[in-house]
Amino acid sequence: MQIIFGVIFHFIGGFASGSFYIPYKKVKGWSWESYWIVGGVFSWLIIPPLAAYLTIPDFTAIIRSTQGSILGLTYFFGVLWGVGGLTYGLGVRYLGVSLGSSIILGLCSVFGAIIPSVYYNFYPKAGKDTLTAMLQSSWGQLVLIGLLVCVAGIIVCGRAGALKSKDLVAQGLNTTTESEFKIGLGLIVAIISGILSACFAFGIDAGKDMANAANAIWKTTHPGTGEFLYQNNVTYIIILWGGLTTNLIWCMILNARNKSFGDYTNKKTPLLSNYIFSALAGITWFLQFFFYGMGESKLGNGASSWILHMAFIILVANVWGLVLREWKGVSKKTFATILTGIMLIVLSILIVGYGNSIK
Repeated sequence: MQIIFGVIFHFIGGFASGSFYIPYKKVKGWSWESYWIVGGVFSWLIIPPLAAYLTIPDFTAIIRSTQGSILGLTYFFGVLWGVGGLTYGLGVRYLGVSLGSSIILGLCSVFGAIIPSVYYNFYPKAGKDTLTAMLQSSWGQLVLIGLLVCVAGIIVCGRAGALKSKDLVAQGLNTTTESEFKIGLGLIVAIISGILSACFAFGIDAGKDMANAANAIWKTTHPGTGEFLYQNNVTYIIILWGGLTTNLIWCMILNARNKSFGDYTNKKTPLLSNYIFSALAGITWFLQFFFYGMGESKLGNGASSWILHMAFIILVANVWGLVLREWKGVSKKTFATILTGIMLIVLSILIVGYGNSIK
């Protein structure tokens, strides 16, 4: 039953993450940087402390009692993840929800599972798996095979993107004004995003002492009730401060460069609905990790939880891609290519997840 609940929580979180960009498509007359940072203020600054306040008594005391080095490392991973989140938005903008999410999250899921083992190979730590241990074990070999399958899937998706670009040009469609589809730039930012977005998982690991403290308090006041569902909510605050820092700086630079500061008060645009849809996107985005933490508390396996979470996001994002008809007008060959790439990425995630589950 615990596993079933864990899977359900991860599905809800995956649905939230795979759907968060949809409200942004309803924003009218604003530059990308304007609606992105408005949504970000909600998802990185306003909602995380509110969620912690509602679920963890005196969460600020836990933060105050945490070592500065732990807070600093957690924040640092948040800054790196912020770059990944920033480029995620650009990747989806230039590649579409379906293709962009498949490439970014495929990379994110696998790197999130593999990079820690490389780090611990050079800096061993009790209870942490090294790359050497993975190479010498059946579960580790499965994870590495999953990585290769993911790379193959990403290459196939990139091929589908190139075919889509050719199809649209052949039909006389202006891809930059119609859908902002830019395969070259999109692939670059997608790869950067996929690698750095995995830093969120590292941030959770770095700030685990805070989650453990929240869990210990819960078990003291609620004996015999199992693991605390919301223990990660206090850690999210620090990680997301890092993400806010990165995104705020970049969006302000873009506002200045593009002279788009006027977006926030431009009465020629539907200001109220723009703020509402941006806020809705930001809140929906945060819900992915709110439910991720609940799922992880049930499954009890950080790496496998991360992989499962990413798998659901990819599936939901691609359903949205079909609903939004992002592949409308492409040839059967192009459509078959993107489906093949997506299936390979999902297969890689399942292989990595299974490998982690049997270790």
